Amino acid sequence: MLEQTRNGWSALLTFATRTLGAHLPARFAKLVARFSVARAGTVAVEFGLIAIPFFLIIMATVQTAIVYMAEQELETITEQASRYILTNKGSSYTQTTFANNVVCPQVVALFDCNKLMIDLEDYGTGTSFSDANTSTPKLTFDSNGNVTNQWNYTSGSPGDIMVLRIMYQWPIFLKPFAYNLSNLANGNRLMMATAVFKDEP
Repeated sequence: MLEQTRNGWSALLTFATRTLGAHLPARFAKLVARFSVARAGTVAVEFGLIAIPFFLIIMATVQTAIVYMAEQELETITEQASRYILTNKGSSYTQTTFANNVVCPQVVALFDCNKLMIDLEDYGTGTSFSDANTSTPKLTFDSNGNVTNQWNYTSGSPGDIMVLRIMYQWPIFLKPFAYNLSNLANGNRLMMATAVFKDEP
């Protein structure tokens, strides 16, 4: 498109120079002739037209990859942490010590451990796995944007069905450009990994 437009203008100016050259001042005619064959700056103009969408595509690809990596890491962390509960080691912890001694050491690089939300529910022995609540909770916030939900930590007893949910608010940075991975009203993405298991006897 740009090449056709440029060629069209070049042909028009060349025609005008040759046709009107005899009636134009020599200096002006030379300027018109030079402009008709000028190519400087066209690459910059063409790059300027595609640079913004190109870099947006790159950033969207990077953001998507990081989100999937983070979700996979959260799944791994939850699976490993659930083994402490499954093998009856969780009874010696509180929610804080479980986070500091079990969960946080498994965080590689993508998460701020202080912002992980941990919820451990005990459904007892009289229920089946299908009765366990594994749905994503609705977060509530105070006026400063801090989460106000109260999370449980009940280590359970041998034979109890347990549900461990670990959640994290992931920031999304491409919302203004119509590529929105957020699922929260504050613009973040709530990631959640869940492990459902029965405590060993």
